[in-house]
This record gives sequence, C-alpha cells and structure tokens, in this order.
Amino acid sequence: MMEISNAELDVMQVIWRDHPASSAEIVARLDNKRWHEKTVKTFLSRLVKKGALTFEKEGRSYLYSPAISQQDYQLKESRSIISRLFNGRVSPLVAGFAKQSKLSKDDIEDLKQIIQDWEKNND
Repeated sequence: MMEISNAELDVMQVIWRDHPASSAEIVARLDNKRWHEKTVKTFLSRLVKKGALTFEKEGRSYLYSPAISQQDYQLKESRSIISRLFNGRVSPLVAGFAKQSKLSKDDIEDLKQIIQDWEKNND
C-alpha cells in the first residue's frame, strides 16, 4: 500500500468526507491550511500517481474520488505502527495510553466490547 504524507492525508480526509470533488472544492475545504491552489493540485496529482485517488473529467475540470477507503487506510497504518513500534503486539500500545490516563470511559467500554466480540467469535 502507498505511503501518504501528512499534508496529503489532509487532502484525503477532505475527499473522504465528501466526494467526488473538484480541485476548487477541495481548495475551498482546505481554506484553513492557507495552501495555494497550485500546492493542492500538486498533492492531488501525487495522490493519483500513488493510486490513492481516482478522477473523472467533467467538462474542463476533474472530479476526484478516493481509490482507498478511509477505514482500509487506517487499518494499514495501524498495523504498520503496531508492527514497527510494538513488535506486532497491541497490548503495549493500549497499556501505554491507559497508564497516561489517555483512555476515556467510552474508549474503555469500546475496548471491552471489542474483546467480548472477539472472544465470542474465536472460542
């Protein structure tokens, strides 16, 4: 799977939220970044070359859509981080957050449910 820079990820997040989108729409949605239109178009071109985006020509403009779902990208990145930093183990990652009190009650309930579901389906 492709490597996406942080800036490119900002562009992808805009497109994941609402697509297809023209470059002008994407630039407008990224207004808080204060990037020049040419910069955004460069990111779009790179993302197309990487296979993260597709496009269709409509009149004189291009409409961009994601070629990879946000969920698939998040899963790939999560696996990569866990593999590189935690030798493929999830528990040290969760334990680190728990020790720093970075887990909310909702997070804890979600994790409990995930574990219960896993146990039910894997016994």
